[in-house]
Amino acid sequence: MAITDTRQETLKRLRSGTGKLSTAAISSLDSEYAWFRDLPAQERSWVGTVAQAGIDSFVQWYADVSRSYRAASEVFSAAPPELTRSISLQHTLGIVRTVVEVVEKHCDEFAAPGGERELREAILRYSREIAFSAAEVYARAAESRGAWDARIEALVVDALVRGEVDDDLPSRAAALGWKSGPTLVMVGLTDGTLGEVQSAELRRSIRRGASGALVGIHGDDLVIIARSDADMDELTQQLMSNFGPGPVVIGPPAVTLVEVARATRAAFTGVSAAPAWALCPRPVKADDLLPERVLVGDSVARAKLIAVAYDPIVNASGALVDTVATYLDCGRSLELASRLMFVHANTVRYRLKKVSELTGWNVLSTRDAHVLETAFALGRLRDSNSAAI
Repeated sequence: MAITDTRQETLKRLRSGTGKLSTAAISSLDSEYAWFRDLPAQERSWVGTVAQAGIDSFVQWYADVSRSYRAASEVFSAAPPELTRSISLQHTLGIVRTVVEVVEKHCDEFAAPGGERELREAILRYSREIAFSAAEVYARAAESRGAWDARIEALVVDALVRGEVDDDLPSRAAALGWKSGPTLVMVGLTDGTLGEVQSAELRRSIRRGASGALVGIHGDDLVIIARSDADMDELTQQLMSNFGPGPVVIGPPAVTLVEVARATRAAFTGVSAAPAWALCPRPVKADDLLPERVLVGDSVARAKLIAVAYDPIVNASGALVDTVATYLDCGRSLELASRLMFVHANTVRYRLKKVSELTGWNVLSTRDAHVLETAFALGRLRDSNSAAI
């Protein structure tokens, strides 16, 4: 029998046996792979469709080996794109290997006499290409998914920077893998203008330190939102190297998405306000920049500064209010304040210590005195406007 006739006879046998081969392939998958047995019925059917398409595609290619090998990618078009999310590339290659082994095992049955070797060689050549095609399909899916995830991430971070938490934001954040829990928010500057390649490398660097972190690059501003159960101080130090020169501001502690939005907004305005504090540490907490944030028009900082550094003193006792006000208004001099109030300097010192215990700010410290001085000025303005109304 001529070679052409042998090939035609083998092809005829293959075409008549595709159903048998498909059944044998599914049976092998079921017996060899626990992950396949655990799949839902719909996804098992998708795998079966791919296995059947793989056998059919091989038969078509065997009928005309001059066809482009790339036609093997048609195998994966038989199943929906969601298959690449449900089944890993490793599992897919396991499917390919099983289908090839099944066809190879039945070589003697389907090959015409004298055509066994040719059929085995054809299987080997085709299996190599089908494996490359699988990798290509998954690469395209990953690229498409990465582009989509990047767009979603940009929308989420933009909303958090604006402090806007609408009904869609939780679902968008969840699609990126974010869930409620201790979250570190850091905002600073990038190391100059970044191109596409540099931005991608920066994101990879950040996610090596904080897996799953949301990253936003707004011009020269870099926003990192990292959900983590790790020690926040250690995580902060790990991420610091990703920022360029200039202030780096840490948002207030946050757990829920609403709190993360507030923390992001606070940190973002903190970066704008930080230059007003000449000795500003790096990194600095947004709540340590309350006076400076007030100067750049942060109404949240204004309300918080009054609430934590003015109202507690006013509500405590008249003596504390008068003592702090006098001490600040007379140039932060204990002696002058004591003379003006007709009390001993130690009495002034004792009252100021009570203020420190009450608010956490030591009015005898230059920086803390500045915080309290700003808080008192804002509080007086608020009370004056309330009285006028």
